[in-house]
Amino acid sequence: MFDPVIAPSGTLLGLLQRGRGDGTLHALAAPRAEALAALNHCVLNDPRHDWQVENRSLYYARLYLDLHGSLEEIERHLCDTDDHLDTDEARTGLALAVLGHLASYGRGDALSLLRRYAANGANWAWALDELALRDNDSGLRALAPAVLARFPATPEGEAELAVAVRDAFEPRPWRLWAEDRREAIGARVRAAQEAGSFDRWQRQMRPSGPRPGWSVQAVFDWADQGLERGSALHVPAARCLSAVAGPDDRPAIVEAARAGSDGARCAALHYLAESRDTVVLDLIEAAVSGGSHTVAEAAVSAFERMCGDEAVDRARGWVHRPDALGASAAGVLACRGTAGDAPLVLGALRETVRADGPDATLLWTLVDGAGRLGIACAAPVLRHVYRETASSQLRGRAARSLAATDPSFPTGFAVECLWDCEETTREVAALHAETGDVRVAERLRRLAADPAEEAEVQTAVRSRIGPDMPAV
Repeated sequence: MFDPVIAPSGTLLGLLQRGRGDGTLHALAAPRAEALAALNHCVLNDPRHDWQVENRSLYYARLYLDLHGSLEEIERHLCDTDDHLDTDEARTGLALAVLGHLASYGRGDALSLLRRYAANGANWAWALDELALRDNDSGLRALAPAVLARFPATPEGEAELAVAVRDAFEPRPWRLWAEDRREAIGARVRAAQEAGSFDRWQRQMRPSGPRPGWSVQAVFDWADQGLERGSALHVPAARCLSAVAGPDDRPAIVEAARAGSDGARCAALHYLAESRDTVVLDLIEAAVSGGSHTVAEAAVSAFERMCGDEAVDRARGWVHRPDALGASAAGVLACRGTAGDAPLVLGALRETVRADGPDATLLWTLVDGAGRLGIACAAPVLRHVYRETASSQLRGRAARSLAATDPSFPTGFAVECLWDCEETTREVAALHAETGDVRVAERLRRLAADPAEEAEVQTAVRSRIGPDMPAV
């Protein structure tokens, strides 16, 4: 899947793609046709860089409800001939998740479309999972013939059915179908369940791959062999070293970390870092400066896993380096530094935004660090990251840090965050938004009564509107 093209943050489409609360507020104020066009574009062209950690489906479903939007565009997308040519679940997953939420809100057309897609669509398993959470027993039972017809009654088809049953995210439909008295349905599903359970047991019992011998050198050889096969085994190899290495093996491990082959060197660096052996800091610096790309990456990773004061001390000296070790040092200070490290973290935050933009990976740690250290003068940079990042997860981190550093947050971004796509961001907003704003009071009441809202958000809301609190 190609990276999505994200519109500028000042446009309605850009706001909706980012899942910002202002996207909903602007959509409700915009001409309805324009708002629905932007909403459909987002749902049919998933704007998330990582759909496994970023939320959008509930956010878009709520906007469909507020706009009284029809599902014609979603139906056209799901029933298009491309559905059987491009079977990547990223093409239809967001649309199906939106339909699932709409069905839970009582939209019968969404439930009907999910049923039809589960029977005929390429991404039927996702649709079935959505129905497992929302449909009634009779609706799910009616789907059994269509779903099972996907698996021919051949040894290959039965094996594929067993895998489908075993890997189902929501088992409820399969359990219902296993109770069916018809031989072609109930007996087939029960046999598939048994085969899947046996296969899972076999996978647990048999070794998953080669294992190292019971010596330091054998572990090093195993790590080298892994690199030759294209598998980085230095982290598990370091754990193996913890089991087999004794005090007498330290000189050999230190030497391997200094000048060993790449696999052994990576494993030794991780082992020494996890052992908090202070000699590893010099070895890490040498590996970054003079080792291969693989060794340099492993050295930086090993440093990030260290949690002692020595690592924080060394980070203060490395933070100005213009390489990966300098970036890692900035992250260590953000996570484990003291108040005296605030200027260094702030400098790294500003430089990262300036050099790499508002979506740089390092920003996740630096944004958290700005909030943890209470760096008030970081607020302008945090506001910029909040507005511009395409990642709703990073925006949520920026919101949490703004709550700790920006006095204007309760009357500013916190209000918008009540409509954000991420539940953790809505939770922060519920705890901090200024209740004097009439929009805040109404939104808190709606979140408290919404059965689709996350429990943590509703707990935060009720802490503001409970019987012992002032009325909103």
